[in-house]
Amino acid sequence: MSLLRDAELSAAFDHAAPSYDWMVAANPGYHGQLRRSARRLALPDGGSGLHLLDLGCGTGASTAALLATAPRARITAVDASRGMLARARSKRWPARVDFVHAPAEGLAAAGVTGPFDAVFAAYLFRNVADPDRVLADVRDVLLPGGRLAVHEYSLTGRAAHRAVWTAVCKGLVLPVARRTGDDALYAHLWRSVVEFDTASAFAARLERTGFAAVRTLPLTGWQTGITHTFVARVPAVREGQA
Repeated sequence: MSLLRDAELSAAFDHAAPSYDWMVAANPGYHGQLRRSARRLALPDGGSGLHLLDLGCGTGASTAALLATAPRARITAVDASRGMLARARSKRWPARVDFVHAPAEGLAAAGVTGPFDAVFAAYLFRNVADPDRVLADVRDVLLPGGRLAVHEYSLTGRAAHRAVWTAVCKGLVLPVARRTGDDALYAHLWRSVVEFDTASAFAARLERTGFAAVRTLPLTGWQTGITHTFVARVPAVREGQA
């Protein structure tokens, strides 16, 4: 099976939205790991006065993680799936949290132009057709010195970590997904991780796109070697301004 893209992928997420929170809740440490990655943005003063972008917010799990670490910030949360956004909007949020329907490749067309002090992107980049373009757009909506944290399934390249990921997906996730009729989405989930950048390759991609101070930080539990936090900054002085 080939990877789902664009409209097909959005439609698959729409269909899976009613059971999505239940599925991720069965993943040990899912919400705690999101909060850890959000904290790695190291935002000052609870985010007071800051405007943050949650890119690929899904049903709002990443938004909640960002809000937990920056309770005083204004947050714009964006997703390409109307079904996932409907689930997110059905939850209780402070008035300073706003949800916008847009693909990651279409931020400007949706009026999401920033500037933002920080961007949080969880489980996003392996699902976009052109990660370099999206990273460039993220760089452009960040203020000079702005921060980025990417929370992503990105394997180390070791065979053992790939084997664990495959065993979890094929032994646990896919059998459950077949019962809800979402097996195409979760088969995509498995394959998208296997075919995506290794952790070192994604860090190099960030640097090529113009991000500085790139660091790859591990996560614990069964996700060790499978999920990483990537943190980076936009240079305080952009090229041509020095």
